[in-house]
Amino acid sequence: MKNNSAIGKNWQEVRKELFSTDEIAESNLRVALITALIQARQEQGLSQKQLEELSGVKQPVIARMERGTSTPSVSTILKLLTPLGKKLAIVPLES
Repeated sequence: MKNNSAIGKNWQEVRKELFSTDEIAESNLRVALITALIQARQEQGLSQKQLEELSGVKQPVIARMERGTSTPSVSTILKLLTPLGKKLAIVPLES
């Protein structure tokens, strides 16, 4: 009999049972993108409010994106990247 309990399993094992490979890859990409945006903002010593002033993206939108409670559009990401001196690049996935 298969044990369907998550008790005693680590998050990676549970995640593989709950989500498809594509869903996991999408989640990893989203986390990496948001992490890079947060790091770029912090490296430049900018508050979310200052980034709002530079990008035109409202501070509450930035906060929700950074908390992971919303998924930003490509347009929003591009507006945020420009004042951070960054650009979006399409590169092959690592195998």
